Amino acid sequence: MRFYFCTKRDISTFAFKILKAMVTQEVAKEIIDQSVFLLDTEEIPIQNCLGRVLAENVHSDMDMPPFNKSAVDGYACRKQDLANDLELLETIPAGKAPTLPIGLNQCSQIMTGAPIPEGADTIVMIEHTQIIEGKIRFIHEKTASNICAIGEDLKAWDLVLKIGDLIKTPQIPVLASVGKTIVKVYRLPKVAVISTGDELVEPDVKPQTAQIRNTNAMQIMAQLSQLGIAGRYIGIAKDSPESTRQMLEVGLKESDIVLLSGGVSMGEFDFVPSILEENGIRILFRSIAVQPGRPTIFGKKEKQFFFGLPGNPVSSFVQFELLVKPFLYALMGHHFRPTPLKMPIGVDFSRKNTKRKSYFPVYFSDSGEVIPVDYNGSAHIHSYVQADGMIALQIGESTLKKGTLIDVRQI
Repeated sequence: MRFYFCTKRDISTFAFKILKAMVTQEVAKEIIDQSVFLLDTEEIPIQNCLGRVLAENVHSDMDMPPFNKSAVDGYACRKQDLANDLELLETIPAGKAPTLPIGLNQCSQIMTGAPIPEGADTIVMIEHTQIIEGKIRFIHEKTASNICAIGEDLKAWDLVLKIGDLIKTPQIPVLASVGKTIVKVYRLPKVAVISTGDELVEPDVKPQTAQIRNTNAMQIMAQLSQLGIAGRYIGIAKDSPESTRQMLEVGLKESDIVLLSGGVSMGEFDFVPSILEENGIRILFRSIAVQPGRPTIFGKKEKQFFFGLPGNPVSSFVQFELLVKPFLYALMGHHFRPTPLKMPIGVDFSRKNTKRKSYFPVYFSDSGEVIPVDYNGSAHIHSYVQADGMIALQIGESTLKKGTLIDVRQI
């Protein structure tokens, strides 16, 4: 495959035709990745960290656990004395230090998480004992030590989280455990969202003849929200250069990225590519060999970026997941790697057109197979309501036999 890059602002007719050529999904991803830079950082409270990306390494500030502690409710004693009745010295609750050492044939009642008294090397579980004439008797065959040793989970200064980690729910208690209450993270991208098309009306308006509701903007705003990004919705640009230009200029103000849906194919009223060039945005590709989503544009202007997504809702949804989402994470310092599920397809499946890589919605059956959802094409966004994920057929691949293992990308 041959690529041509144009550096002049006024792209020639020849160069413009070259840019119309399709690139594969993999090439598109590579072009996007080469444009990534890291956003600024900020420090925020731990309570606000969910979904953010770490901009610093986090180390443990102490041994974990910080002392030898009991893993169970029971009695602290010496293992060598388990055959004998044990004198009960005291009760040690969690949060209190023991006051008496354990000597010959002695024990102390101890709660889970409480410090181990001096001299004890074993905690017998309370259900493995009986009280006989005021003494504690071990009645089980054997026991583990049931002691959590100091530093067995972490040593002081161990690395617990690293730069680029996405802070999900499990990371929050880890931050808390090492006293990291103010956390350095990459800032969230500022994203403007624009729809285009004379046929569009907002969702609260009942469409008249030849009109449809604007679903793409709400869809893209929701996809941004899943990443913790509060998108800035600009509105619907009419099918005129003046309206498109005005909306784009508003979107570029104080935004890192503009996401525009519609107006990026090769129809008579698609003004977007030329208006991008007027605003200094260099188009790096404008067509990808993927179905749905062929007329997808990516461009940049210094540290601002533009994605032109197709007008059909399934196309814009899929291309956001495939290209925009990883790019947004990359700006925040996180390498997004969706883990595919390897599952068997539950039916024979085929397609006619094999010139592009194609994605299809599927659901998970009770028997652990994937079943294609009834799907009528890139305008059929309702099909994705029932979908658990997507499967892809590669260029030139036309059929899948029942039972074939295939990668499923969850959505």
